Amino acid sequence: MTTQKAVALRISNLLAKNNLTQYALCQKIAMPEETLRSIINERYKTVKLDTIILICDGFNITIQDFFNDDIFKRENLDVD
Repeated sequence: MTTQKAVALRISNLLAKNNLTQYALCQKIAMPEETLRSIINERYKTVKLDTIILICDGFNITIQDFFNDDIFKRENLDVD
């Protein structure tokens, strides 16, 4: 899977796990909802680390927690 898809899937899974909507997360971290929607819909080729850190803040997790998921195992990612 692409890294964009992995990030989008991880965010979607965290939203479900935390019973949060995209709107609620965006309100919590002062991010435009269109930005988060674009990430989840894989419209961005890359997502800045600063953006992921901000999203992690909204879930009250560390960046390490975000990437500590089987989704991000090297064998699961298609990286050029």
